[in-house]
Amino acid sequence: MKLWYQSMSRHDAGSPYRLALKKVLARAADPGTEIEIHAITETAGIADDYRVMEYLDARQVIFNAAQAQKQGYDAFLIGNVTEGGLREAREMTEIPVLGLAETCFNFACVMGANFALITVNDKFTPRLVESVHRYGLGQRLAGIQKMRSDPQDLKRAFAEPEHRRAILAQFAEAAHAASAGGAEVLIPCGGVLMTLLIDEGVHQIERTPVVNGIIELVKFGEMAVKVRALTGRFTSKRLNYAAPSGETLKRIREFYGPDMYPGAE
Repeated sequence: MKLWYQSMSRHDAGSPYRLALKKVLARAADPGTEIEIHAITETAGIADDYRVMEYLDARQVIFNAAQAQKQGYDAFLIGNVTEGGLREAREMTEIPVLGLAETCFNFACVMGANFALITVNDKFTPRLVESVHRYGLGQRLAGIQKMRSDPQDLKRAFAEPEHRRAILAQFAEAAHAASAGGAEVLIPCGGVLMTLLIDEGVHQIERTPVVNGIIELVKFGEMAVKVRALTGRFTSKRLNYAAPSGETLKRIREFYGPDMYPGAE
């Protein structure tokens, strides 16, 4: 089984964050599952909590999903809570396309009656609340706690032990506040933060479980591939994620190129 893990950051193969992420993914995967990390390369891959920056990055995500299908990957995983390009990639391809936030929210609802978000800055927070409501889970949201950090600052924790301790202390403070407010499950919101917590073995704060969603994303990806192999279907291609066909598809490919909607007829 081959899974394409799409990071929304721009980082080289030897960066401390990427090395930690690679270790986390390898630990999460079943024997026989191969996971390849792909970074953003065509844009800066920064500040995706801003809508314009997400829009610019999302184009590469969408076409990377098409490339993943062509190259024989079994599923495409978007390892970012903003999930830029998720719906478009599902429309573009036939393989399962999974997003980090959607996966976390759904797993949290299985693990407890409600969940709280622990966000990394003010700009991320409204976007995440929008996502919770878009997935129809507003009534399961028990609260939101914000850390005093940001995604770029978090990456320093993979190279600076003192900064790592400070970030972990911030998370613990926010986690205790969320639990005191009635949360049954905690969701740290950000792939970088999740990677750090997994690397530290933080999966529970006292009796409150932490959904470190990279693990859940990998396991859900493996499950999706196995379900598709057993049943021949996974993503609904009716209405929302339906690809164009017939004369419309022909015209699209004539104008935009043959890479549009690989596998569609």
